[in-house]
Amino acid sequence: MAVGTIATRGRAARKRWSQTPLGSWITTTDHKKIGILYIYTGIIFFFLGGIEAALIRWQLSTPDGKLLRPDVYDQIFTMHGTTMIFLFVMPTMAGFGNYLVPLMIGARDMAFPRLNALGYWLLFFGGIFLYSSFISGSAPNAGWFSYAPLTECTPAALSQGLGSLTFQQQAAAAAQAAAQGGQGCFAPGQNADFWIIGINLLGIASLLGALNFIVTILRLRAPGMTINRMPLFVWMTMVTSFLLVFALPSLTVASALLLFDRHLGTHFYQAGFGGDPLLWQHLFWSFGHPEVYILILPAFGMISEILPVFSGKPIFGYTFVAWSGVAIGFLSFTVWAHHMFAVGLPTVAQAFFASSTTLIAIPTAVKIFNWVATTWHGRLRFHTPMLFATGFIAMFLIGGLNGAALGVVPFDYQITDTYFVVAHIHYVLFGGAAMAIFGGIFYWFPKMSGRRLNESLGKIQFWLMLIGMNIAFFPMHILGLIGMPRRQYTYPPNLGWDGLNLLSSIGVLFLIAAFLVFLFNFVNTIRKPADQPADPWDAFTLEWATSSPPPTENFETIPVVRSRRPLWDQKHPDKADWRTAAH
Repeated sequence: MAVGTIATRGRAARKRWSQTPLGSWITTTDHKKIGILYIYTGIIFFFLGGIEAALIRWQLSTPDGKLLRPDVYDQIFTMHGTTMIFLFVMPTMAGFGNYLVPLMIGARDMAFPRLNALGYWLLFFGGIFLYSSFISGSAPNAGWFSYAPLTECTPAALSQGLGSLTFQQQAAAAAQAAAQGGQGCFAPGQNADFWIIGINLLGIASLLGALNFIVTILRLRAPGMTINRMPLFVWMTMVTSFLLVFALPSLTVASALLLFDRHLGTHFYQAGFGGDPLLWQHLFWSFGHPEVYILILPAFGMISEILPVFSGKPIFGYTFVAWSGVAIGFLSFTVWAHHMFAVGLPTVAQAFFASSTTLIAIPTAVKIFNWVATTWHGRLRFHTPMLFATGFIAMFLIGGLNGAALGVVPFDYQITDTYFVVAHIHYVLFGGAAMAIFGGIFYWFPKMSGRRLNESLGKIQFWLMLIGMNIAFFPMHILGLIGMPRRQYTYPPNLGWDGLNLLSSIGVLFLIAAFLVFLFNFVNTIRKPADQPADPWDAFTLEWATSSPPPTENFETIPVVRSRRPLWDQKHPDKADWRTAAH
């Protein structure tokens, strides 16, 4: 009886805790709250990654910069890349997916609510674990891709004390030790261990979320919502989820082998002991290039939802947009070695990967042409979400074009590991994913909170971001072409890099100002009463059919779908394109 009484009181205490404001968020399994937690967490890490970017640009704004020591600089740029990819873009996209997918397909919740909550908390504590490395001075320091042998270390060589040296000095010291018959050590300490464990925690979280999305989309759609009637954001989330399921095992295997090399005496990546450093690159980029599309495909889905609403017409070529996303997913597994043209691949391999890189540009171009055609002769409304959507198209187009240039083998030989590559990835991931994320925030914020962000401040933020990112990242193309290596913590004067680096650093000030405008806009808006209607944009999809914010159960009754834009066609039966009902 005593045990039963204690258990009953414990359950009652947990119930009371779960009903408090804080407890309701910590214990929630509601997909909407979990989605908001993902987005808030992503924005916080975006702020931290932005601080790291500002430190990098401050260090490089003038020659012979003294702000950061070489070892600290290595940690800052590594954590910047890791943060922006794994702790900003991926969680934020997962947050939009968690919040919107069940609403868009007419479901009550995700298929596995508790698994959904577990995925979020693994990501949250994985991020905390990675950043706790700064406390001990052991933050990851070998780049977000942690190339072997820069992360290699054998226990017998831990006493060499190479941790405060730059990459080039580490490599020279390890080569000298190997020439003398020693084992050599590129990466003593715990830096790489933090990265390995943290990335695997984040990978488990992503895998749980991906499986949840797949089951939810395939099994919980509302009556009448066939595959060819799903919103395009749902399409891109489904493709992204399959990419995660098939790509993450490669990273898991690579990091497990690296952990074995570091602590169990194996030599998978150590050439001096029969291993192969290129094995890491093959395994990592087998994940790393699908990862680029894991980051950008949800952004494609967001843009494909925003553009039609503010153009006043259906998406042009729905089928092509949807299935081109599937084509991108398949082709993304065939292009990984275009990151490795300079390592000495056979000519036939270089030809294959150059060709596949060019081929993957075709479905991407299909999307861009369809987006432009959607706006053509439309009734355009340039609200803030539409500005971010059009800015996304322009910036991602630049990133796509310079990415296609990287697929040309002789050109890649010239600019590999230079700032041209840094410019490319920032145009794709900042000009692409970040632009889409802020467009999505302005578009769906009324649904999530019942409040609408200030339009004037939103437009100021957009122009600051657009101008700032071009000032910050476009000069990097030129820096790369004239020979500035990436991952370099300082540089001497009179190399022709001074003015371009200063200009790039000034651009970051615009980006900081843009984030501060957004933060002020958010804080000011969230304090206002929730008075927005269910559908402030005259939108197309089912999430706008319920109140803002939606009730716990999402819909009073599960809707029946008869077209690709069910809500708009119900509101405007005289204008409805019922031809879509046949699909």
